[in-house]
Amino acid sequence: MLSLHRLPKKTSISSGKSNALTSRYSSVKSSHPRWNSTLSQIAEETRMKNELQSDFLNRDAESINATEADRSVIINDRQITLDPMIKVFATTASPNHFLPWQMKSSRDSTGSGFIFNNNGTPGILTNAHVVANQTFVSVRRHGLPNRFIAKVESIGHDCDIAMLTVEDPFFWKGVQPLELGDVPSLQDEVSVVGYPTGGDNISITNGVVSRIELSPYVHGATNLLSIQIDAAINPGNSGGPVIQDGKVAGIAFQNLPTAENIGFIIPVPIIKHFLEDKIRNPRYMGFPALGVQCQPMENPFLRKFFKLKAEDTGLLVTWISPLSKAKNVLQLDDVITKVDQYQVANDGTVRFSDRGDRVAFDHVFHSKFLDQSVNLKILRNGEPLEVNVSLTERDTMNLVPIHTHDSRPSYFVHGGLVFTKFVQPYLHEYGSEWYNSSPRRLSYIALNSDKERAEQEVVILAHVLADEVNWGYNTACNLIVKKFNGIPIENLRQLSRLVEQNKEPHLRFDLDEYMVIILDAETTKAANKRILEKYFVPSAKSPDLLQDPRPG
Repeated sequence: MLSLHRLPKKTSISSGKSNALTSRYSSVKSSHPRWNSTLSQIAEETRMKNELQSDFLNRDAESINATEADRSVIINDRQITLDPMIKVFATTASPNHFLPWQMKSSRDSTGSGFIFNNNGTPGILTNAHVVANQTFVSVRRHGLPNRFIAKVESIGHDCDIAMLTVEDPFFWKGVQPLELGDVPSLQDEVSVVGYPTGGDNISITNGVVSRIELSPYVHGATNLLSIQIDAAINPGNSGGPVIQDGKVAGIAFQNLPTAENIGFIIPVPIIKHFLEDKIRNPRYMGFPALGVQCQPMENPFLRKFFKLKAEDTGLLVTWISPLSKAKNVLQLDDVITKVDQYQVANDGTVRFSDRGDRVAFDHVFHSKFLDQSVNLKILRNGEPLEVNVSLTERDTMNLVPIHTHDSRPSYFVHGGLVFTKFVQPYLHEYGSEWYNSSPRRLSYIALNSDKERAEQEVVILAHVLADEVNWGYNTACNLIVKKFNGIPIENLRQLSRLVEQNKEPHLRFDLDEYMVIILDAETTKAANKRILEKYFVPSAKSPDLLQDPRPG
């Protein structure tokens, strides 16, 4: 189970800035460590694939020919077939960010999923955190004894949803996909279906809807619409359907570990956005943002200062991302009073339903896509204006990337100095208490810094592979690289290029914490091969730095 600790939050309302997730929530994947070498992992995966493929010859025909009544249950006074319910088996391996050329030991985990009607074609939905960093995935349908090889077709880490596919036609035989429903009302009864730990068979628990609002997604490090229920969501339930009136009301994905029987589900509007994104874009683009920071205007003196009339309500713009498409449209101290047809209240909420529910105004942007814009009514110096603003990709504005799943870290090794691109998972290497145990200045930068330029990165000296050429610097670690030979460092690719093309007799690295490293250029160049061999580093640069970044 993944759990993170609560992080400090800014008091203003965000419309596009993301940081690490507050950890009073936990994702609910069930996992077990398996300490295998890379070779034994490959051998095991090969054995599993052969076993799964050979199972086609030994399938239990009685499972398919069972009567409808045998495969159904009564949920919320409706008879529901259990055929679409899926147990997901994933083998995952994540990179070691301290030694970025290495992978950690693989882990086996299980989760839940379901077959749904995807515009007339059946598909499988589960949680992204169930299959993140996967190396092999298999699934088992309820009522069938065998597992089937599955592939990840699309994954959205920000909304914690993944879509799987199975090529074997036998897997889909006779299945009745579930239909997506709508957002339930408060106190509506729902049922959580899945495969939590404690047994291998399917489990069904009942509860009621207790809250509908934007809340933190642990895996996605975002704040999106979610539904709180009082049904138990335990490890292994992740990705399972939540049923109401015979249809899917959401996907179970996390719980509140400090309280009993408080679980959270991903509602249908978020699921449909994920599916529509897959159709609209060649790659998953996620939930867009306005790219501004806003402040509530509940204080009467604040409203008076910015010339709001008694009937006016809205939010004060206090920050605009330099990379946001709003930067040439909005100005600091603008007051946003309306987004499309939604009036913005002084507390930053908009009306969500005819029942009177209210949610943060960010939800309006979350319902749109990157190729769309929003209509804003604003007050500027007390004068009303109406503007259209195109939306911005959320992750492009974070100086320190949050989502690096299913990818390898970028690194550059020279003279035993290990440089890497700073990403939030680097801090996660310090464990579940990373916010308290990792270097505080790095945590602050990761959670509070925004890009000023598109190519901007934070490059850190992770550690030093001790050698005679770098003697005296071997304790240097977790230091931000400011300059190389007097040139400010913009990103890791630039640093590697400057070092490799250096014509000076020395290499000077200016780091934070008022530290300077000086190396002899020729001696260091001659030592590189020796150091890489001594520490079993396969390459001085990560594969992404070996590629030509220029188009074409």
